[in-house]
Amino acid sequence: MNLESQLLKLGFDHPPVPKSLASYIPSRVSGNLVFTSGQLPMKSGELVTKGKFGSDLILEHAKLPAEIACINALGAILFSINDLSRITKIIRLGVFVASTPDFSDHHLVANFVSELLIEIFGPEIGPHSRFAIGVSSLPLNAPLELELTAEFL
Repeated sequence: MNLESQLLKLGFDHPPVPKSLASYIPSRVSGNLVFTSGQLPMKSGELVTKGKFGSDLILEHAKLPAEIACINALGAILFSINDLSRITKIIRLGVFVASTPDFSDHHLVANFVSELLIEIFGPEIGPHSRFAIGVSSLPLNAPLELELTAEFL
């Protein structure tokens, strides 16, 4: 599978390696697993969307930041393994959604990422376990933050 062409076909450029906002690295390898740090929906050094779901944002606003954060997570994986075609399984996706107490569609926000991972990697590699939880705030007033764990050769 040519992941570069698949990303271009879906309208995404080569994933950039995200810059860390503090004292951490984008990802870390242990054995044949790569774990990303939390990824925000940043593009060209700026958040593509800010705010909380349930007050500033509605579910329809989730797709773009979810997809951008996902592409950033793939860039974080590139930091450690240099080639996304080495990925043999997406193991786990974690999504933190900045939201009001009455917002209950966290799972639907996370679905935008899950669907994109399956589109990029296909039905054998892309499906994964997942959690999606609501939090009261995230760095820089980001609407979501996500982390990925993947297996690679």
